[in-house]
Parts: sequence; structure tokens; C-alpha cells
Amino acid sequence: MTINKKLFVTTGLLSAVLFMAMAPVGKPADDEKFKNLKVLPKDISKEEMHKVMEEWEHALGARCSFCHVRNEDTKKMDWASDAKPEKEMARDMYKMTQDINKKYFHAQKDSTGVIVESSVNCYSCHRGVQHPELVRASELPSQPRTPPAPGQPAWAPGTTPAAVPAPAPEKKP
Repeated sequence: MTINKKLFVTTGLLSAVLFMAMAPVGKPADDEKFKNLKVLPKDISKEEMHKVMEEWEHALGARCSFCHVRNEDTKKMDWASDAKPEKEMARDMYKMTQDINKKYFHAQKDSTGVIVESSVNCYSCHRGVQHPELVRASELPSQPRTPPAPGQPAWAPGTTPAAVPAPAPEKKP
């Protein structure tokens, strides 16, 4: 009889542990939601947020710390902080590209509020450089230089069209 009681109690405890382990955890805590979103949709998914941030990262040739600060107490990134002026500038430029795309290219938003297909984006000007060089049309060489294709490295410093001399005209005998 004692073996049956021990077996019954052990089986019962094991079943209780397994049952609790399989129970649903519940809905995610509020601290998992994105905070301080001003230009992106408040209900943006984690996947969509990472997609947008990766696009901006590649377009500017920057890392997260270009716009976001690290909390020295927790040793983690403080995504919600507005301590860096670059973050506000990124918001302004995002709004600018949205306005350009709506006004001139009739861009539409998807169900999450993100522009679906745009004709102008961060890469259009930045080309992988955080602070693109201002090049005036009057400073361009007489022969236009084709910019790198999307996904290709941007011009190296000092090799933008304004810095590259125009080819010398051919001499005819």
C-alpha cells in the first residue's frame, strides 16, 4: 500500500508541475510595447519596427547609437529617450519623405500606417552616409557621374561628383 501512495503522490505532483508549465503565460507586459512613437504607428509590430530601423540604419550607414542613447544604470539602450538631437532630426526627415511621396508620388499607407511603396526614402539622399555632402549643380563636372546602385556602397569621402574632376577633353590631331 505504501508504494501505491508514494506513486500516487509522485504522479500527482509531477502532473501539477507539468500542468503549470503548459499553462499560458498571459498577455505581454506593457513594458514590451514601444514607447514614445511620434511618427511611426503606435501599434507597429516588432517585426515591422525592426524592418524600418534596419532600413534607416543601412540608408545612413549608422548604428542604433546614432539616434538612441544607452542608459548607464541599466547598461541597456533607452529606445524611448529623446536625448539625442539626431532622433528628432530622423523624425523630421521621415515626415519630409512621407510628405514628398504623398504630394508628388501619391504614396499609400499600409494597414499599419507605414508608406507601402515610396519613390523617395532616406537612401535617396544619404546613400549610406550620415551627413550627405551638399553638392551644388554648378559645381558638378560637365560629365554626369552615375550614383551607386541601391545596395551598393556609397561614394567614398572625397569622391562625390563635386570632388571628382571632369575628364579632360580628347585632343584631336
